[in-house]
Amino acid sequence: MEKEIVLVTGANGQLGQCIRKVSLQHQEYDYLFTDVEELNITSSEAIKTFLQQNKVNAIINAAAYTAVDKAETDIETSDLINNVAAGYLAVEAARYGIKLIHISTDYVFNGNKNTPYSTDDKPIPETVYGKTKLKGEQAVLKHIQNVVILRTSWLYSEYGGNFVKTMLNLGRQNKEINVVFDQTGSPTYAMDLAEFAVRILDRISGQRIVHYSNEGVCSWYDFARKIMLYADLDCRVKPVLSSEYPKPAPRPHYSVLDKSYTKAFYDIDIPHWEDSLMKCVNNLIKG
Repeated sequence: MEKEIVLVTGANGQLGQCIRKVSLQHQEYDYLFTDVEELNITSSEAIKTFLQQNKVNAIINAAAYTAVDKAETDIETSDLINNVAAGYLAVEAARYGIKLIHISTDYVFNGNKNTPYSTDDKPIPETVYGKTKLKGEQAVLKHIQNVVILRTSWLYSEYGGNFVKTMLNLGRQNKEINVVFDQTGSPTYAMDLAEFAVRILDRISGQRIVHYSNEGVCSWYDFARKIMLYADLDCRVKPVLSSEYPKPAPRPHYSVLDKSYTKAFYDIDIPHWEDSLMKCVNNLIKG
């Protein structure tokens, strides 16, 4: 029996690289890993040509413009990648009967709640990044019937630039650092998210929005303290208010995602963020 072929976009990003690693344990599929050099998803013609030349059964769209602060001024590029390209992928996937997993974000919410955001909560983004990601979700839902929109938060891994790697570098160079304590969320190990995305490829039927982050809740300050602890770094982490570190794009003060539906529908256990963080830090230290 022929294996199904899975196209992964954004293959050089941290999630894309994690999917590449996870795919080695999921050889029931064949994978096509592409980044902009192999497939420019901002061109509907390029997508159409690629899908005509390759018999793709499913797509995981891990491509995104994720520079949250830069997006505030680079609105056109952010919209092109997060919204327009997502729509193009959905249109062409629907044309060829291809299933789609589209990765989205907690930034579609404004962070003003104090209880976890469910998939029934109305998205109200406050940043360009969040607005373009929400428009991308809407474009995808408009054009394709068999799709999972997969929202996540606070993504980190051994790859690319992320909070964990930044903290490790700062912890090695400083005796003391300041980290905000009034923003709360759930860190997500991209390797766990990648594993989940590949596992649900055979469960894409109809339109579904699901939330996935690691279990547990913390502030960036708590997160940073654990990173220093697991890396055995002698660096004191001081809690500070967000107002002391203003940024071009406002950060959600509370971005915990409710995963009740995800766990019930897919019958899965999700690892706690501390357990996954320990794995990632150990891998980074070992190099």
